[in-house]
Amino acid sequence: MNIPQLLLSVVILLVFAATDLKAQESVNAAGGDTAGNGGTVSYTIGQVVYHTNADTNNSVAEGVQQPYAVVVIDPPEEPNEISFSIMAYPNPTTAYLTLELKELELSNLNFELYDMHGKLLQREKITENLTSIAMNKLPVATYFLKVTDGNRAIKTFKIIRKTTRQKYTAVNY
Repeated sequence: MNIPQLLLSVVILLVFAATDLKAQESVNAAGGDTAGNGGTVSYTIGQVVYHTNADTNNSVAEGVQQPYAVVVIDPPEEPNEISFSIMAYPNPTTAYLTLELKELELSNLNFELYDMHGKLLQREKITENLTSIAMNKLPVATYFLKVTDGNRAIKTFKIIRKTTRQKYTAVNY
């Protein structure tokens, strides 16, 4: 094989190899980057062409921006020693919930009862170590009970209000 034939063969091989190359394709109407206190975001508007490759565990959409972020969050500083105890029982409850506080100054404590939508249903000042909260007039649902010291939340409980079981007796006719 002489040099011109070898050169022609290499060129033909490169042309055929280049036609088989695949890259991400993205046809967009608009897009850009935006930044805020929480970081930066790249976005596209009107992306109309993409292809998804998937196997049993993973998938990737070519042409669609894939999120990848490394976020380092410093954990909040917690006190070395917790010197109080707050309990809410029985949970789930049917009629009344008992809020028990131990070794905690009661002068500025309140409890707030919220529904699942964040609507405040009840707010009262805590005056004793054992506080009874009536739940029997509330519908069966999940609620949040937050204990606060002024404007600072101390503890939040997820409370389930369940229905009372009725006992049925057999009646012979």
